[in-house]
Amino acid sequence: MNFLTIGHRGVMGVEPENTLRSFVAAEQAGLDVIELDLHLSKDGALVVMHDLDVDRTTDGAGAVGDQTLAELRTLDAGRGERVPVFEEVLDAVRTPLQAEIKDVRAARALAEVIRDRDLTGRVEVSSFHDEAVAEMRRLVPGVRTALIGSRYDLAVVDRAVTAGAATLCLNLRRLTLEIVEEARKRDLRIIGWVVNTQEQLRIARAFGLDGVTTDHPEIRRTGRFTA
Repeated sequence: MNFLTIGHRGVMGVEPENTLRSFVAAEQAGLDVIELDLHLSKDGALVVMHDLDVDRTTDGAGAVGDQTLAELRTLDAGRGERVPVFEEVLDAVRTPLQAEIKDVRAARALAEVIRDRDLTGRVEVSSFHDEAVAEMRRLVPGVRTALIGSRYDLAVVDRAVTAGAATLCLNLRRLTLEIVEEARKRDLRIIGWVVNTQEQLRIARAFGLDGVTTDHPEIRRTGRFTA
């Protein structure tokens, strides 16, 4: 299997995160997969944004879920970019996507888009929340899913299997050989995040991971040759 390089919120190290500009740059850099984050707006749109609120990444303020899509569209998400919705990303790039959902409500909205546009082969759905992964698997049988872990222990492997995930996306700083070996026994793919330096890349390679999530597109070039 090829060593995957996944663009974190596009290429957030060089472009405004979770914007069409960032996603297009990730595709042009040749990254294998583009990762993005989804929240529901007040009127149910699948808005591409990482945080619960818009304060950090736009010139606005307040919770994403308290604002309509029209209100969110008025915000500057960096360098004049507007807050995109998931469907716009699908049309702007052709690269496979890893869509992170924050809750079961977002899972249901995303499942509808995946079914309507026949995206099971293109979109992998990830979440920190076991119940959101399980709900996605229930709603769209055959969809690829990933469980994300930041502060985790060996139990994350059992959690992934129980939720029906095929992939673990794990904070590289907490990863241990014991977890990698247990995940392999359960036939789970393992992605490490966030990998932005050559030393982090060497660690990921030493663990035998299937790929890494990165903020910087140059990791793709060196990732092909780092052992």
